[in-house]
Amino acid sequence: MDVAPAGTPAGTALLVPGFTGGKEDFAPILNPLSDAGFRVVAMDLPGQYQSPGPEDRAEYTPDRLGAVVNELADSLDEERPHLLGHSFGGLVARAAVLAAAQRYRSLVLLDSGPSAIDGGRRETMVRLTPYAQGGMAAVYAARLAVYPPDPDAPVELSAFLRERFLASSLDGLFGMSDALIKEPDRVDELRATGVPVLVCYGETDDAWHPELQHEMATRLGAGVAAIASAGHSPAVEAPEATAAILTAFWSGDPL
Repeated sequence: MDVAPAGTPAGTALLVPGFTGGKEDFAPILNPLSDAGFRVVAMDLPGQYQSPGPEDRAEYTPDRLGAVVNELADSLDEERPHLLGHSFGGLVARAAVLAAAQRYRSLVLLDSGPSAIDGGRRETMVRLTPYAQGGMAAVYAARLAVYPPDPDAPVELSAFLRERFLASSLDGLFGMSDALIKEPDRVDELRATGVPVLVCYGETDDAWHPELQHEMATRLGAGVAAIASAGHSPAVEAPEATAAILTAFWSGDPL
């Protein structure tokens, strides 16, 4: 998904989705960011929905996927794009910056953390592992038992999310899951790159605790922004506020 402004872009932003997600997760903020003057490119990671991926689960680590992000960044008609990673995509984006800091103007870590995921979401990933033998349909059914669909969501949206999940790679799903529960703390490495960073999260995020993300921002010497009325997916839950924060950061304005 590639959305450009009417005039000359103020910059280009490359958006990296999270675990079980895809480029469509950024749809609510694409037009607001474009209206603010930015070209916005939202990608799938390999193995997600319409993007095929390798069958080797070892290819889904942040370092390997970060190399894919860097290849895409090189293909953009932009010398130094802004980079944003949501959730697991934040770990991937961090790896991309660690491998090629000179490529990027800035990095936004959106509802991502300093290291491996913990708590209830980690436990869910471990519990879902045995269902892999039944394929994506079995994993999806087991996941619904833990995370029921929003009863207020449009039927079309629920159907799309199911379609996207089932179309994604089983090896990709469990390769990313394994990476999520093994990722080391690389905060000090990231700070050493000198790339400007914004840590942004929903006030009720249940993946990495907001206090942990705020602490990460302090360690990075980074800007930090908490989004009210949002949990783990601010781009969907509070798109106007999310777009406003990103616009301010990328424009060099106060948050």
